[in-house]
Amino acid sequence: MPDTASEQPIFIIHDDKHPDREIEMTKDLVTIGRGEECDITLNERQISRVHIRVYKENENYYIEDMESKNGTWVNGQQIKGARRLYDGDEIHLALAVRMQFIGSGATAPLTGDIPTVLQSRIRLDLASRRVFIGSHEIDPPLSPPQYRLVELLYNNSGRICTRDEVVTTVWPDVVSDGVSEQAIDALVRRLRDRLADIEPNWQYIVTVRGHGFRLDNPDIGG
Repeated sequence: MPDTASEQPIFIIHDDKHPDREIEMTKDLVTIGRGEECDITLNERQISRVHIRVYKENENYYIEDMESKNGTWVNGQQIKGARRLYDGDEIHLALAVRMQFIGSGATAPLTGDIPTVLQSRIRLDLASRRVFIGSHEIDPPLSPPQYRLVELLYNNSGRICTRDEVVTTVWPDVVSDGVSEQAIDALVRRLRDRLADIEPNWQYIVTVRGHGFRLDNPDIGG
């Protein structure tokens, strides 16, 4: 992909079974859903016929859930009604389709550059699943369970994620009773060790006893 800025916003649709797709937002209002009447059609049974709409208003872009049956999440937070979109926001439709919004004039995050959407110490390139601490990329990459855990905490920065949320996100195909407390703690410990390889003097993952885990991810310089 060229590393020039797009004149129009684009959606990057991520699918583990197929290559990523890029769709340019050529109108100031587009509808996304399962129905053929939508501007962007997604062939997923869990998606409503008209699931969301994305529209431009006063030079900003907004996403609105159209009272979909199975819900819409932006950066891990379920939305009701409309909210503003920012460059790099990750959108989940019914937890079945994952897509990323790249604002007009922004560079799509597949060029190898360090992401700069958030000026926090830990930064994730959600499109390529790369993780950075400051200017240092974690290499070799995190294992899939480690990445899913850090992405969950990153998308919910400042909020406590329960152990049940960790199980659902990291081991989606396993019944929650089938994942032991020891397995969760071992995963958290391994992820802490990987982060400490780059920055040993900061505890990014905080255990909140009786509740779960949260990410302590201050701004650069903070």
